[in-house]
Amino acid sequence: MSVRETSEEDGSSRGANEAAPGSASAVALAGPGEFAPLRLGELSIWPPVVLAPMAGVTNYPFRSLCREQGAGLYVSEMITARGYLNGNRRTAQLASSRPDENPRSVQVYTSDPRDAGEMVARLVDEGVDHVDLNLGCPVRKVTSHGGGAAIPVKPRLMANIVRAMVAAARGTPVTVKVRKGIDDGLLTFGDAGRVAQEEGASAIGLHARTAAQLYSGEADWSAIGELKARVSIPVLGNGDIWECWDALRMMRATHCDGVIIGRGCLGRPWLFGELAAAFDGREPAPPPNLGQVLDVMLDHARRLCEFFGPELGMLQMRKWTAWYTKGFRNSSPLRERLRTVSSYEQLVLGIEGLDRDEPFPKNALRAHRGKSGRAQRVALPQGYLDHRDDDVPPCETFDAAEAEALDGG
Repeated sequence: MSVRETSEEDGSSRGANEAAPGSASAVALAGPGEFAPLRLGELSIWPPVVLAPMAGVTNYPFRSLCREQGAGLYVSEMITARGYLNGNRRTAQLASSRPDENPRSVQVYTSDPRDAGEMVARLVDEGVDHVDLNLGCPVRKVTSHGGGAAIPVKPRLMANIVRAMVAAARGTPVTVKVRKGIDDGLLTFGDAGRVAQEEGASAIGLHARTAAQLYSGEADWSAIGELKARVSIPVLGNGDIWECWDALRMMRATHCDGVIIGRGCLGRPWLFGELAAAFDGREPAPPPNLGQVLDVMLDHARRLCEFFGPELGMLQMRKWTAWYTKGFRNSSPLRERLRTVSSYEQLVLGIEGLDRDEPFPKNALRAHRGKSGRAQRVALPQGYLDHRDDDVPPCETFDAAEAEALDGG
């Protein structure tokens, strides 16, 4: 059995994980039959790897790049039920797919059971194969309306939403994604797991941070193991998977049924190829050199322009240029040069003269891309914690512009 050394020198401790921060741990490739396919209703997912829904990231162009690396499940960014049901153009575009996307997976956001049921029924009629409910979004504009990570605070409300979705799905798997809780003083993942199981959800995913942590600090993998011990439905672990070896270690340490990959794949869609190899017991390919990275980046830009149009596509591409080039020599002035590109041609000109043979920097394998940094005090509606047994949906008054800001914002 092949074994690899993986370094944790950036301080990513794992709670229940085998290795201590700062140590090097030997990680064996998956053995024959060691892991089973992830079962979501009639869906069988191999490897048991899910692309996390991320706003402004997991649109069809990026999902298609990741999917080409290997089998798995690739979830859309969060789509608001209100925007979808009101026919918001931007929402419809983000919920859209192409014939080559199979299975098709959409994440929805709502705090209203009626909207939840109606949206799921329409999505299933459109051919969606899997629906995920966002119960973990920690951002202020969501939790302040009583949505996202605020919903599991009220188990009866959560139960009504999940029940409505499962009934409307007519056998199509419905899953939920949660965080540990609001903060360390108000943990909700245990109740969320119980409700998800009782109301017929096919699985529950746990980002092992609280909403107060946002994306700071370390993911507490022990919470994933605790949730797995509490429920009989599949549990998906999320948090601090930067390399394929982390996924194997998480599953071995927590006994979870699959992993959710978030920030670790930003600017690194080939991570899914490495994951597919490791779970198949094959040695993953070495990281790409700069020339190969640039080829992927240009391919990504072409897909964004085709999907969103040249102007909006290149506007979205700007953040990706920083993620793809992070850690390479002299990448700071390169990122500065590329962050204002407005056309595909400018992007091509901006990378001329680079050393395409430069190897992938080791320190970039575990470098944080995207959201990180500070913690927060979670914003909740006034009096929200006074009656946790209340099942009345919070009042949402999103207009079309606000719904569009949530969908992809």
